[in-house]
Amino acid sequence: MPSALASNSLAFAFLHAAPIVATVMGGKSLADGALDAVPAAARPAAQDMVYGVLRRHAESEALLAPLLKNRPYPEIHALLFCALHRLDTWTDAHTVVDQAVQAAGELEGGRYKGLVNGVLRNYLRHQDELVDAVPTTARYRHPEWWVEKLRAAYPDDWQDIVATGNEPPPMSLRINRRKTDVSGYLSRLAAENIGATVREDYGLLLDHPLPVNRLPGFVEGEVSVQDLGAQRAGDLLALAPGSSVLDACAAPGGKAAHLLEAYDIDLTAQDIDPARCHQIKQNLRRLALTGRVLTGDALTVRGRFDAILADVPCSASGIARRRPDVKWLRRAGDISRFARTQGRMLANLWRSLVPGGQLLYATCSVFPEENGEQIKNFLSRQRDARLGIEEQWLPTAEHDGFYYALLEKTA
Repeated sequence: MPSALASNSLAFAFLHAAPIVATVMGGKSLADGALDAVPAAARPAAQDMVYGVLRRHAESEALLAPLLKNRPYPEIHALLFCALHRLDTWTDAHTVVDQAVQAAGELEGGRYKGLVNGVLRNYLRHQDELVDAVPTTARYRHPEWWVEKLRAAYPDDWQDIVATGNEPPPMSLRINRRKTDVSGYLSRLAAENIGATVREDYGLLLDHPLPVNRLPGFVEGEVSVQDLGAQRAGDLLALAPGSSVLDACAAPGGKAAHLLEAYDIDLTAQDIDPARCHQIKQNLRRLALTGRVLTGDALTVRGRFDAILADVPCSASGIARRRPDVKWLRRAGDISRFARTQGRMLANLWRSLVPGGQLLYATCSVFPEENGEQIKNFLSRQRDARLGIEEQWLPTAEHDGFYYALLEKTA
C-alpha cells in the first residue's frame, strides 16, 4: 500500500501488520499468503509483529475490551492489538503510541487517529489494574477449550505446553547427507559466526533463528530448515533399497526430501494442492533429489506401495507457536472433524500398502483424538495391522509437537 511513512519505521510495520492481523481475525489463514504482499524491506518486522500479536491474542482481547465501547473497524482493532504487543516489548511507550497514531493516519482516511491515541493512552494510565483484571484463562493466551483439552490429556505437562506455545519457535536444520555432513557444515556455520548444536546424525539446532539467505550452502541444497521433531519421521521408517514409497500428504516436501536423502528408493510425493505440489518440486530440485510428484487426494489413492508416510491434515496444535493463527481459527468442533478425515485417509491408504509393508501415521498435533485414540480405533477395526512404534512428542524449547505411529501390515 502506498505510504509516506519511512519504510524502516515502527509505523510502517504497524501499517502492514494490522491488515494481516485483521484478515486472520476475519477467518483467513496465514498460509494463504497474506505476508507475501508486504514490501520486502518491511516483511521481517511485519511478520515478527503479526506472529507476536497472534501468540497473545486472548490476553490482548481481555485488555482491550474495557477500553472500547464498540468493536472498531477491523484494521483499527488489529492496529490496537499490534500496539499493545509493542508496548509489552518496548520500553519507550511514547514512541509506540506516536507510531501507532501515525499508522492510523494511513488507514480509513485517518478517521481513527483520535481513537487509537485515546485508547492507548488510557491503557497506559490504567495498565496495572487492566492487567490485574485479565481472567486466568486469558492469561494462558490460548482458547479456553484448547487449554481444557490439554489439561485433560496432560495433567502434569499442560502448563508447560501452554507456556511453550506462547514463545517463538526454535530453528533447526537437516543436513543433506548426499552433499555434506554435520561436522563439515558445522564448521561452515562457525566461519559465519552462526552458533549451532548437533542433534542426531544430521540435525543442527541453531542458537538463534535467522533468514535462510544467511545459511551457507542453502541455495546449493546442502541444508534444509526442518524442525527436529519433524525429522523424526526419517528415523522411524526403515526402507530397503528400491522400495516403492508414497508420501501421501507431502507438501511442502520436507519429509519426502529427508527420505530421499537417506534411502535409495522409488518415492511418490502426493498432495491435493497443485500450488503446493509445485513447492515440493522446487524443494526437490534445490536438493538435487529425484521423486515423482503428483496432485491427488489421499482419500482416493490407488496403487501398491512397500511403505507409506501418512502425514495427515490436523489441528496443528503441536506447532501453534509456529502457526499462531490456528489459535484464532480453530474451534473445538474442528478436532472431531479432523479425526474423521484422518480415519478415512488411514483406511484408504492401508488398502494400498502391500503385506509386510509399513505405514507411518504422523500429525503435528498434541490432541489425543487425532493421535493415540485414532490409532487405537484403527487397530480395533483392522485385524491385519500391528503397532510397532508409537511416540508423542510434546513441544519443548528445542522442537515442536508431533505424533508418530508406525503400523505394520501382517498379512
